[in-house]
Amino acid sequence: MSTQEGPSRVLVTGGSGFLGAEICRMLVARGTETHSFSRRPSADLARLGVRQHQGDLADPAAVSRAVAGCDAVIHCAALAGVSGPLRPYWTTNVHGTRTVLGQCRAHAVRTLVHTSTASVAFHPGGLENADETVPYPDRHLAAYPRSKARAEQLVLAANGPAPATCSLRPHIIWGPGDPHFAPALARAVHAGRLLVPGDGTNLIDTTHLRTAAHAHLLALDRLHRRQPVDGRAYFITQGDPRPLRVFATRLLAATGIHAAWRSLPARPAYAAAAARDAAARLTGSGGTRQPSRFLVAELLHPHWFDLTAARRDLGFVPLVGFTEGMEELARRRRSPS
Repeated sequence: MSTQEGPSRVLVTGGSGFLGAEICRMLVARGTETHSFSRRPSADLARLGVRQHQGDLADPAAVSRAVAGCDAVIHCAALAGVSGPLRPYWTTNVHGTRTVLGQCRAHAVRTLVHTSTASVAFHPGGLENADETVPYPDRHLAAYPRSKARAEQLVLAANGPAPATCSLRPHIIWGPGDPHFAPALARAVHAGRLLVPGDGTNLIDTTHLRTAAHAHLLALDRLHRRQPVDGRAYFITQGDPRPLRVFATRLLAATGIHAAWRSLPARPAYAAAAARDAAARLTGSGGTRQPSRFLVAELLHPHWFDLTAARRDLGFVPLVGFTEGMEELARRRRSPS
């Protein structure tokens, strides 16, 4: 592929992850020389012919070896979670992003697309039809969105001739092989009931895996052609908000779990999550999947977004519809081969 059309050699950090692997598949399918940087090798990427580099984002030498010779980077690697102390998130998501940016400058990389999250903008009380003018909250409810907001700020501030940068904000990515949202829902099912704070009528936006990956390639090509998307952030979703209980029960059913929604009282759930957050801050310990104020707030309140900017600037249209994606999940479950 010529430089005028798009980058010829692309590094995907976090290429062995859920979203990163799908981006690698799409890059390989269109004939782009694709490299991956991750902690561990992936047999799936090896079968695709992706050149893999192993290392830690905090290691400039390891990142340098992966970046060398690439004309573009898609920076997906991150520590994700709804709870836990700040330090590990900051190390991976902020210091790791600084390392990637530094090596992109050192190797004169032309283009960098950063995978952010819509959660960087989440406010207590929720967001309805929010666009990119919504500011970051004064205080994030969890370490993950706080660290991702800082990483996004670093990426956008670094925009220049080399690299030109932009940041994409997908929200609740789901699809085949989902290691995050569907398993979390499954853990909340007990005796055929999905136990969740609130009544589940709050509207939420979500993003199919292939839709999210497709948006990254759109941004990559427009940045590389020096179209005016650099220095900007974009919300990326299906553009099809659904009530939380509809999305959650449909996703579970598609994966073979049929459960009825069971509302839990909101105030006790939030109080318990706040106590758990406080304990994690005091001890500096705690997992990334424990109930937290951030998780409870997202379960109780709306969060859906205006995609006008992505449609206008990136030519973005969701690649997979909600119903199509759910039917695909159900077919794969019935025919795993």
